[in-house]
Amino acid sequence: MSSSFTAGEPSMSASTIVADTARGCHILKIDGYSSTKVNPNGEAIKSGQFTVGGYRWRITYYPNGRTPDSADYISLYLELDETDTKSIKAKFQIRFASLVTRQPSLKSAAAHTMTTDNGRGYPKFVKREDLEKSEHLKDDAFTVRCDIVVFNDFRTEATPVANQFVTVPQSDLKQHLGDLLKGEKGADVVFSVGGETFAAHRCVLAARSPVFSAELLGAMKEGGSGSVVRVDDMEAQVFKALLCFVYTDSLPETEDEGAAMFQHLLVAADRYNMERLRLICEEKLCNHIDVHTVATILVLAEQHRCDGLKRACFAFLSSPVHLMAVVITAGFVHLKISCPAVAMELIARCLAPLGTSVTLRMAAPNGTKRARVDETGELLRRAS
Repeated sequence: MSSSFTAGEPSMSASTIVADTARGCHILKIDGYSSTKVNPNGEAIKSGQFTVGGYRWRITYYPNGRTPDSADYISLYLELDETDTKSIKAKFQIRFASLVTRQPSLKSAAAHTMTTDNGRGYPKFVKREDLEKSEHLKDDAFTVRCDIVVFNDFRTEATPVANQFVTVPQSDLKQHLGDLLKGEKGADVVFSVGGETFAAHRCVLAARSPVFSAELLGAMKEGGSGSVVRVDDMEAQVFKALLCFVYTDSLPETEDEGAAMFQHLLVAADRYNMERLRLICEEKLCNHIDVHTVATILVLAEQHRCDGLKRACFAFLSSPVHLMAVVITAGFVHLKISCPAVAMELIARCLAPLGTSVTLRMAAPNGTKRARVDETGELLRRAS
């Protein structure tokens, strides 16, 4: 009995390993730095406990170094504050808080195996002599920020494999529409924004935005080809990014990916009722929340009904350390003036569970409002 087989391309399969991660950050302020220097070499002062990825952590601060060879330095270490955890994988970075202007990705940071008895960190974080001459030390205090990514688990997912015999290219619709925008061929409307002009196509804009549809195919329809639409209260680069999204469903590649750009673009997306773009900006801004931006982002979230972004801000500010750092910023003053009810809700949410409550009064457009919050002395005096 003979057997036969058909020679040809081998069968193919694929899979993807996906990392399940959790990220967080902790801000530690060393107030009264000169007094901490009485600690001898090798003796640490521990931060308050905080949680990231379901695990408890602390930062240990050695004002005179952890080891004899780091006696002239400040040492900072991250420690796993658990009793029954064997080991976990994590990446982290500790920097002066003033140097962190956006959410660090930690892609290039080394992964560490963390256990309860092997803190990892920076034995020579900064030389004391250099710190005392630097701008980081103000009023005998300095602040550091620790960003952490915890790898909770890894899972494997099956990946679809393309047909062996027929290769279907990726859709190039976005490329064609992007070229249509750049080439301005067939453009029948011009926008004047911030001293610059942008040619576009009414039908494309109307198909993507009900606001553009009403403006361009409704009352202004009689304007005809070549009519100019003036757009006020928007920067040219923001409108350019908006147009790019209209035509390609993606944002242009740009070096300006800071919080300010996404804030302006979120406002533009809400103005033209482009829900997907608004949600993309919400997601981007969630990654830009820090002590310097959270108050401004919270105002934006309240004014433009961004519930997810608002929850992300409250989650960040649920840390008393974060909240105490934020209430002394100009952004918090803006929050109190622009959204007094949100400021009260923030303090009530974050401080009420801590203990004894008092009444905090804030001026609001419709009179004085009250919120029951924790008595935190100087913090409340600054916030009220």
